[in-house]
Amino acid sequence: MKTLLVSTLFLTVTSCAELQQIATQYPGIATAGTVDISGGLKEALNNGITKQVSKLTATDGFYKNEAVKILLPEELRKVDSGLRKMGLNSLADEGLKVLNRAAEDAVKEATPIFVSAIKNMTITDAKGILLGDTSAATTYLQNSTTTALYSKFNPVIKNSFSKVGADKVWTNIITKYNSIPLVNKVNPDLNDYVTNQAMNGVFKMIAVEEQNIRTNIGARTSPLLQTVFAMQDSK
Repeated sequence: MKTLLVSTLFLTVTSCAELQQIATQYPGIATAGTVDISGGLKEALNNGITKQVSKLTATDGFYKNEAVKILLPEELRKVDSGLRKMGLNSLADEGLKVLNRAAEDAVKEATPIFVSAIKNMTITDAKGILLGDTSAATTYLQNSTTTALYSKFNPVIKNSFSKVGADKVWTNIITKYNSIPLVNKVNPDLNDYVTNQAMNGVFKMIAVEEQNIRTNIGARTSPLLQTVFAMQDSK
């Protein structure tokens, strides 16, 4: 992502004060030469989204990734425990799995939203990320896309619940749990919960790639990445 940011700044910053601030932090930028903005954009998307976020769309992309696996919300942990005490382990396991399946389905909608956010990045945004901390690019995307992602993810999660059978599984789970004598009845909003957990997973994976490129020279797989992040290394 930072590749794109340096590209944008090099060719569009017109303020001497801004350029001086950037040059102070990254001395090599003043002699970097012309940088391919569109190439930087494509590379940023490929690294942050294609390499990491796309993994979440595969079967078990959430369910078997411990970093982002969606666990039950606190109010449903007692449901899980209650079912297992009744010997309904397989039903409890299936309930957890279908929540993750719905998230895997929803994340397929994320890429166009990220593309739009990056295209709309301003000079001020780019400067802030370039001069910011090691998660500044991820934070920018999170701030820029959360509302749009929620609006896109929530109906997809709802539809996915039906497609992957989560609605039927959880109707069965809640019905069985609520029939246990003396328990407090539950009726959670799983659509909202899974939507937010899916978004959290997306940003965690973007952060993984941002950290990898910032700290691992071997992850800089093109001359453009190597040039830009060599400037960062000399900061």
